Amino acid sequence: MEEKIRFSFPISKNPLPLYIETIGYNSYELDFNRPEGYPYYHWLHTCKGEGIIELEGKKYTLPKGRAILLAPYTPHKYYSDHNAPVHWETYYMTFTGEAIEAILKSLDMNYTAFYEQTDSINFNEHVDNMLEVLSNEENPDHFAYEISGKLYQFLMRLRKFGQMNDKISVLQSYEKIKDIVEWLEQVYPQDIGLLEISEKAQVSSQHLNTLFHDTFGISPYSFLVQLRIREAKRLLITETDRSLREIAQLVGFNGVSHFVATFKKREGMTPSQYRSLH
Repeated sequence: MEEKIRFSFPISKNPLPLYIETIGYNSYELDFNRPEGYPYYHWLHTCKGEGIIELEGKKYTLPKGRAILLAPYTPHKYYSDHNAPVHWETYYMTFTGEAIEAILKSLDMNYTAFYEQTDSINFNEHVDNMLEVLSNEENPDHFAYEISGKLYQFLMRLRKFGQMNDKISVLQSYEKIKDIVEWLEQVYPQDIGLLEISEKAQVSSQHLNTLFHDTFGISPYSFLVQLRIREAKRLLITETDRSLREIAQLVGFNGVSHFVATFKKREGMTPSQYRSLH
């Protein structure tokens, strides 16, 4: 198979009941550390080799045939053993939608959990089928509805035939800040800081700081910066014609030098290096 396959779709233009934001395959999965989690449901399964994922201070292995469905904003990190003789190969999907919570709640799947393949369901086949449809079309955006339908079919078969284990409970602390997290997802490009976040949450900055540390292990402002960095990484890859100055402005940094310094501190490389690498 190819080194890497990735398709991404703009969420705001497609308010479907279920909608795939990204879908793809990695022949050499990268290391990720997301203390703020990811804003949408995130499916990741191993097709070759083995990965390690850390959740709530515990380590879990992700060998061939095993998958994890991460609920939105679940703090996590995953990585491979770089000295292993076999590269960690994965398939992934991130998805959301107008009815995502209602659908997954009705299926009793609206939480983070691990899944195992069985004789009745092959994870590779389902994701490969979606990637094949997209790869054979000149304009994959036209197939958003069809892929949405295939995602629904996959979830239904996963509920019926997949073997679920290691359910991870939702942190109570997250429930207390869910509304403010969703608000930050909308306003992160604006010039806001801890004061504005505390006022919106209607709690003291000290209490808000405690809630964020209990949930994500970082401060509210660090969470805000992570949202900006996450969007900057997406723009660096998908909008290669944009300058670093433009991207810095779009995601809420007060200048390109501040953007570059913050990005390098958190990602271990400059934005330009990240763009070249991907």
